[in-house]
Amino acid sequence: MSLLRHASNLSKRAPTAIAMMNMGGPSSLDEVQFFLTNLFTDPEIIPMGPVQNVVGPYVAKRRTPKIRDQYEQIGGGSPILKWTNIQGEAMCKLLDELRPESAPHKHYVFFRYANPLTEAALKQMKADGVERAIAFSQYPQWSCTTAGSSMNHLWRELERLNMTNDFKWSLIDRWNTHSGYIKAVANRVRQGLEQFAPEDRDKVIIMFSAHSVPMKVVNKGDPYTKEIASTSELVMKELGLKNSHILSWQSKVGYLPWMGPSTSDVIKGFGAQGHKHVLAVPIAFTSDHIETLFEIDIEYAEEAHEVGITHFKRCPSLNDEPLLFKAMADVVKTHLDSGELHSPQYPLNCPGCVNPMCRTIRNPVKPYTKLINNSDN
Repeated sequence: MSLLRHASNLSKRAPTAIAMMNMGGPSSLDEVQFFLTNLFTDPEIIPMGPVQNVVGPYVAKRRTPKIRDQYEQIGGGSPILKWTNIQGEAMCKLLDELRPESAPHKHYVFFRYANPLTEAALKQMKADGVERAIAFSQYPQWSCTTAGSSMNHLWRELERLNMTNDFKWSLIDRWNTHSGYIKAVANRVRQGLEQFAPEDRDKVIIMFSAHSVPMKVVNKGDPYTKEIASTSELVMKELGLKNSHILSWQSKVGYLPWMGPSTSDVIKGFGAQGHKHVLAVPIAFTSDHIETLFEIDIEYAEEAHEVGITHFKRCPSLNDEPLLFKAMADVVKTHLDSGELHSPQYPLNCPGCVNPMCRTIRNPVKPYTKLINNSDN
């Protein structure tokens, strides 16, 4: 009877919202141009200056046939929405057990460039009677171009929709060194190594591959590359293996300098040196999407074969990894237990930052003051 009463009480409570913030991806081929247009008109990820709203849609339209073909080759769309929902549901189920005082917990998908967009998620939260919300970046490593863009967009949308005071917010802005997350990635690397013959496993080069960023972002002081490197080193420490490893960078767009070495160049270099065994580890991603399923599994695998790397494999993405579910639930529980608004790093603008929206929090659960007073909070 007490369990029934407890369940009844939970059903009457407004849910604690976990806003799972990510780039998103087109779920069907018809959504590809919509996704690309949103991507190329975002000045925080691909800055084009005053011509952004003209050039961005043009670039998106020009690239649509090529990108559409890539999505067709991986099944007709991105699986990122499916995996985000699976992860969110598992995380919230664990949270309801771990932290009943804030239950029920409900995840909401906040995609930046694909459906469901931020506006739709906010309206659903309001319809559900949500009062307390946590903006949980699904980019474990912070970059102003990804997590920063998503959070800045959240604050702008709250204002545009006249919903600024509807929810009390706190942030999980990065979790790249969380021990549970490191264990989850390490477990996937172990599974990846099992694809090689036992006598060859010590020879395998572990190639961590992360989405690259323009060098002007790095030089501005963006912490992303440092945080990716920290994650990679912690994973190697957790593994405790003798394998060599390297960090490479993929998915460059355009002609300006980006962070290197590129994953493509690393593969070609290793092939020229006579290496035969390489395991690709997608380190900046919490689920499969086009960068893993097409770029690594098809493009880089073909490059590896062409340069003589006879055993090129990719470890499984985190997707439905149970250790990831536990890690995410623990990240949220620890955040709620701490009573903190954000990580210690969140208020610190990049040294070269000129964006007045950066490091904002609208309607925080407790007072918040930016280190640089260049916008209202």
